[in-house]
Amino acid sequence: MKSYNVCLKDTVKTFTKRLFYSLFDCEQEEAHGEYLEKTFLKILSKLEIENGASLWGTFKAELPNIRRQLDLDAIAFESNDPASHCLEEIYMAYPGFHAISIYRLSHALYKLNIYILPRMMSEYIHGITGIDIHPGATIGESFYIDHGTGIVIGETSVIGKDVKIYQGVTLGGISVSKSLASTKRHPTIDDNVCIYANATILGGDIVIGKNSIIGANVWITQSVPENSLVTYQTEIKIRPKKNGIR
Repeated sequence: MKSYNVCLKDTVKTFTKRLFYSLFDCEQEEAHGEYLEKTFLKILSKLEIENGASLWGTFKAELPNIRRQLDLDAIAFESNDPASHCLEEIYMAYPGFHAISIYRLSHALYKLNIYILPRMMSEYIHGITGIDIHPGATIGESFYIDHGTGIVIGETSVIGKDVKIYQGVTLGGISVSKSLASTKRHPTIDDNVCIYANATILGGDIVIGKNSIIGANVWITQSVPENSLVTYQTEIKIRPKKNGIR
């Protein structure tokens, strides 16, 4: 019977938390620097991935750019959410920002052809926030998630700059088949698009054009032109009173 290193889940959990802390806290960066490198090499060894030291060097060199991107994301949160009081609140208390942070870290590893570790990182944060962003997705700068619970962003999704997404949104595939593994299965969202709660957008050839607004609860399986407004209309009927009872 084959043995799997499932105990790595705990190791990756702690690694991910400390990596997140060190990204924004200089004291934590100094305290955890040696641990992060040592643990990264240990994880890759367990996963039978070679050239761990070189991969760590490449990943570490990317961290300042990841921090720059996340600072832009935090500004987008503060600019768009009327309930926010300061930037510090975004960094410390917003699950959407937490999820984006782990996504950007895991995406950098994914681009180095490391797959299992970033998936474990994304599943760790998924369990905490309810936000499921595949590390293979491509997401532009100034990305804003409001509330966030139930959001699903698939592996081949492409999201432009200044995009806003609300809770329950799915960017998914229109069909599920292993034969489609190497094809683009998830939609493209252009710059400055806003997608409201529980909207579902499916298909690899689907493009939501720039500056469009996708209303709540819509189901989209065809492309949408730039500057569009897509809404779901429903009819509300109010029953007349009978003897004071509705």
